[in-house]
Amino acid sequence: ITLTHADVADTDRRLGQGESVVAIAAGEQLTELQALQALLLPSANNIAAVLARWDAGSTDRFVARMNATARSLGMTHTRYTDPSGYDDTTVSTAADQVRIVDLAMRLPVFASIVATPSATLPIAGTVQNTNTLLGQDGFVGVKTGSTAAAGGCFAFRAIRWIDGKRTTITGVVLGQ
Repeated sequence: ITLTHADVADTDRRLGQGESVVAIAAGEQLTELQALQALLLPSANNIAAVLARWDAGSTDRFVARMNATARSLGMTHTRYTDPSGYDDTTVSTAADQVRIVDLAMRLPVFASIVATPSATLPIAGTVQNTNTLLGQDGFVGVKTGSTAAAGGCFAFRAIRWIDGKRTTITGVVLGQ
């Protein structure tokens, strides 16, 4: 994925709004894996927009796909209005988000990325996973996020041994 001057301008705009971004440069090339690492570890909203355009041709088409997928999964209280979740008009419930987390964690590449403490990107350098519980007490991922409107949000998965049985615990906390 080759980043453009328009992507750099979008990153600057997002940075000015206080969004989470990673540093990029026009002409920089990211692999799909690197773009997903930027999106999922430090919550790079600028890369969410890049991936949306790369995948669907436009952010509007990508958001339409997100909403269609949410409906197909029975996520009846979810409405996406942007690819990153930053917009105040993107809404969901913890129960709806648990559905998507459970499905996403079945994807080996996704599960591997959200279990990674850090990754190295060409321009941004080393980026850290914002999930500070990762690797502690059985936590194996998933994602943190926060905005003024949404508060602090945390989707998590932990694997623990309970009464001699391996138990997977998945949860989502919103609005903290």
